Amino acid sequence: MIAGDPHQGGAAWAVLQYVLGFRRLGHEVVLVEPIQRERLHPATGEFFRRVVGDFGLERSAALLLVGTRETAGLTYAELVAVGRRAEVFLNISGMLTDPEITDRIPLRVYLDLDPAFVQLWHAQGIDMRFAGHSHFVTVGQAIGHSDCPVPTCGLPWIPTLQPVVLDRWPAAEPMVADVDAPLTTVANWRGYGSIEHEGVFYGQKAHSWRPLMRLPTRTRERFLLALSIHPDERKDLAALAANGWELVDPVEAAGTPARYQAFLRGSKAELGIAKSGYVNSRCGWFSDRSVCYLASGRPVIAQETGFSRFLPTGAGLFAFETAEDVLAAIEEMNGDYPRHARAARALAEEFFDSDKVLGSLLQRLGTTS
Repeated sequence: MIAGDPHQGGAAWAVLQYVLGFRRLGHEVVLVEPIQRERLHPATGEFFRRVVGDFGLERSAALLLVGTRETAGLTYAELVAVGRRAEVFLNISGMLTDPEITDRIPLRVYLDLDPAFVQLWHAQGIDMRFAGHSHFVTVGQAIGHSDCPVPTCGLPWIPTLQPVVLDRWPAAEPMVADVDAPLTTVANWRGYGSIEHEGVFYGQKAHSWRPLMRLPTRTRERFLLALSIHPDERKDLAALAANGWELVDPVEAAGTPARYQAFLRGSKAELGIAKSGYVNSRCGWFSDRSVCYLASGRPVIAQETGFSRFLPTGAGLFAFETAEDVLAAIEEMNGDYPRHARAARALAEEFFDSDKVLGSLLQRLGTTS
């Protein structure tokens, strides 16, 4: 997730929160990223080396070419030795499938960061690499609940919130309500294939955005998007421009962990638009990106995915379903911006602090150390 699609600072942070968070708890952590040969080129290796170097992980990380013993960073022999002494294997999306490294580890945890999509793909016969794991963890808080239509695939999913390492994400300087700083987000217009299951369509961010297209014309606020969108999406690009959405190059704005962090901290707030698959499934997904905004002391106006059943809203965090909800949230936020900025940081400290989130997760997994 760091090198496989490089120059995405947010994707790198999604992994780093776990690596750095477990290290804060006193654990030895080794990061292994498997990469397919067709994705391996000089930019991927260089980006991976730069990221692990910036965070002091040079002797704790490796790129592994899938199906081989070729690595960059730690050697394959060193990875096998790590696997023999490790207690927990946290496998993001089941990406690492090398049994020589992983099969001796007693707790082998599948970590689902794409709730609803992962389970629906499996239900449609796609191998999501569940085999070989002893535990199954998801950031979809409602997976397995009676009012969430997503199949569990017969697995006992353990819900977890997304962690943020708070000392790496201190609160930014406060702003005043009338400052010209924009509401922002970092996003992919489309990510991967949409799904239809039992008559319900589970789509991409594009499908959630289009009903909100006229939003900037209804407020004096600026909306600045670090948006990855293909130039062939001419109709949508024209609509975004015509309605006042400001677009910046996502690589320039957020292509490294440092740029991503600066972009978020320079925002007034986040307008978080979710994939329609998260919205329609009501799976309770809440973005790791939004967590970083909150930690930075920046309020979040996030599209409802069912997360408001598990997190308090109305101060620092707002859930919306319609454009009118967004406008009401902006008015409330501007009415006492300093209070909402403080409340945003307080939410990060109470619910997303990596010490709490990862410590609780290890306890529920039954670790003894």
